[in-house]
Amino acid sequence: MKRQEFLKTTAAAAFGLQFMPRRGFGAELSAAAPASGWKLGQPIVTYWAGPGYPGGAALDDKAATQLVEGGWNLAWCHEQELAVAHRHGLRGLLTDPLLTPDSLGDPKALDALLDRVKDHPALHAYHLTDEPGAGQFPGLGKLVAHLRERDPAHLAYINLFPTYANNQQLGVPGKRVPAYQEYLRRYVSEVRPALLSYDHYQFTNGGDNPDYFLNLALIRQQALAAGLPFLNIVQASNWVPGSAASPAAPRIPTPDEMRYLVYTTLAYGAQGISYYVYCYPKHEGGMAMEDGTPTALYQALKPLNREFVAIATELQPLVSLGVFHTGMQPPGTVPLPADAPFQFTPPAAGKDYHPGAPVEGLLLATFGRTTKNVPSHGVVVNLNYKAQAKLTLRGPAALEAFDAGTGQWRPIGGSQAELTLPEGGGKLLRIVP
Repeated sequence: MKRQEFLKTTAAAAFGLQFMPRRGFGAELSAAAPASGWKLGQPIVTYWAGPGYPGGAALDDKAATQLVEGGWNLAWCHEQELAVAHRHGLRGLLTDPLLTPDSLGDPKALDALLDRVKDHPALHAYHLTDEPGAGQFPGLGKLVAHLRERDPAHLAYINLFPTYANNQQLGVPGKRVPAYQEYLRRYVSEVRPALLSYDHYQFTNGGDNPDYFLNLALIRQQALAAGLPFLNIVQASNWVPGSAASPAAPRIPTPDEMRYLVYTTLAYGAQGISYYVYCYPKHEGGMAMEDGTPTALYQALKPLNREFVAIATELQPLVSLGVFHTGMQPPGTVPLPADAPFQFTPPAAGKDYHPGAPVEGLLLATFGRTTKNVPSHGVVVNLNYKAQAKLTLRGPAALEAFDAGTGQWRPIGGSQAELTLPEGGGKLLRIVP
């Protein structure tokens, strides 16, 4: 992923956000959403800067085998690598220099490419660009419309900036949060995407970016308003080698921090997760060494990737109704209401939040079968990625817990669930149908 200079952020003012959905993924799409034949299918687990990525290693049989064993299901590939992806049961994210608005001036070569690949059984998406400013939206909108007309069955994929991009990068004036909201609004209205994707990298040597949950909340809000699924690209590397002494430089996350990123992404309703990076020159960490040897993060994500797919699959037909935090309240978070159907027993104590410090507390996300704010499912996450959490969650009726390893539901035996969550870990529960 092309990297701007890493932006050191400061704390945002408390920003209370609770979004009642108009439409959720799995429901009828809103008027803002495009008519498209593309189907998400299995929730997405992918990466940036790895096999098949421009400038990186090829997507060959060895790399594809490693991806599948690690639980990845969407691989970057060039046209000639689609066959490798298909051979290993991977979906392909196609990259090609022709996938640009400039090709529309004389689209013969672009259309020839589309005609060659659109019926390939591995093709899932076309990669168009990374982190465009709003000034690029009109051209990208024309390209997306052209692709949708020529090949409506496949996704035109674009990744957006995070909240810490500046006004010049966003191409939108104004204060930070309203400017970012306008950036998202314009993207949806002018480009008419079928999926929202963004990246936000939380971990630095000097502390944690305070806007991680703010960014999740703003993306969730826009995704619900537009009736679109969304994908979160999370940090899995340090892209400034030799920067251990710099407080503002990124750090390599730990396996427990990766679990925290996976489960918080699930709780906010994402249907896709991507990791920056898999393996790329001048990056430390990631999923593999330059010789292909798996890292500790790869081993940690082998079960987590499968848990992500299993839980996101259960949530796919549901509507994200609310996301609530107990304990610390970093920017963008909402406290759990006293009359919420799901409650912690005893109630979790509040804690002061200090920008840059790790977030402590619990996250409770509710999901339902309709938009009428009647929850049927809940995702609980331990936000402390340094210690386990033991808790009791009380529901409005008898509960079942989901085993993400086996894909099976099991009864709790009542309306109270006694849970022990690992560092940064979570659990999906539901009211017994």
